[in-house]
Amino acid sequence: MNRPFVMGIAGGSGSGKTFFLKCFLEHFSPEEVCLVSQDDYYFPVAGNMTKEENKLYNFDLPDTIDHDHFEADIESLMAWKAITKKEYTFNNSEAIPRMLEIKPAPIIIVEGLFILHFKKISETLDLKVFIEADDDIALQRRLKRDLIERGYSHDDVMYKWVNHVVPAYKEFLLPYKNECDRVIVNNTHKAEDIICVTEEISRDLREKLF
Repeated sequence: MNRPFVMGIAGGSGSGKTFFLKCFLEHFSPEEVCLVSQDDYYFPVAGNMTKEENKLYNFDLPDTIDHDHFEADIESLMAWKAITKKEYTFNNSEAIPRMLEIKPAPIIIVEGLFILHFKKISETLDLKVFIEADDDIALQRRLKRDLIERGYSHDDVMYKWVNHVVPAYKEFLLPYKNECDRVIVNNTHKAEDIICVTEEISRDLREKLF
């Protein structure tokens, strides 16, 4: 292959991107696919913030992402060069991030909220997948994740949802929905539904690339 096949996975908070990716990656070996996540390219700000500043800070804006570094790493992988990147610790100043080594593979998956908004990244994508869920379902998933897994208060989660998450989704992701090759509606809580979709896409890719 002259260059890897680049697949973009975009979706708002609570749409089910993480579960979709987990299912999709199970169809390939580590030598066949690699994953680059937009989350690992946030500019580091957590260490200088109070709890209240953290609540008010809007992480759902494109300029919170070091997109130059993001783009450069994607280009390196497309040139069959490995990259190293510090893990994003979800704004937890007490967590010690790992150094991640991402090796190139025939399939590169790029995922994140703004990957379609960043024009240079969007133009590299050979397949664009848009994952969406109804607002009430997405919010319940966000609440479950942030309250249980990340220890945020209900008020903090709702503040960010209303003031940051929803406006960002409408401005920086939703306008690109019609440009995508696949739109997957993920309102169900049945794992089999997403598993079937990932099986179909992975089968098509395997036939095309291998």
